Amino acid sequence: MTLYNIYMKLKELFKVTGLPVAVASLCCLSPLVLVSFGLATVSFASSLSDILYGQYKWVFRTVGLTLLLISIVIYFRKQKGICSIDEAKKRRQEIINTTLLFLIIGVVGYIFFLYVIVHYAGVFFGIWANY
Repeated sequence: MTLYNIYMKLKELFKVTGLPVAVASLCCLSPLVLVSFGLATVSFASSLSDILYGQYKWVFRTVGLTLLLISIVIYFRKQKGICSIDEAKKRRQEIINTTLLFLIIGVVGYIFFLYVIVHYAGVFFGIWANY
């Protein structure tokens, strides 16, 4: 496998999992966006992130997981040409392996993006304390 093929596989992975990870992280990402564009104060963003992360984090995670599953279905239909049940039965092992890979990358990407990148950006903006 060449370096170009590895690059293309990683590009496919991030193309499928990128948007669902961002949507699942909106509970803490949206206050950062509001502060960075000057649309909210730091105290309002801190209060908003407490409410969104404290009470509604499972809503964001559920929407992100649903969006990930939809993007996996679209990936198999558009990119791989698997549109019928017969085709899915023939390529069952490929579908299972790829779906598990996308789910694992999605979960790891969510954890890294939310708890590392968004957290330190929030600390930088002063939205939440440096834990």
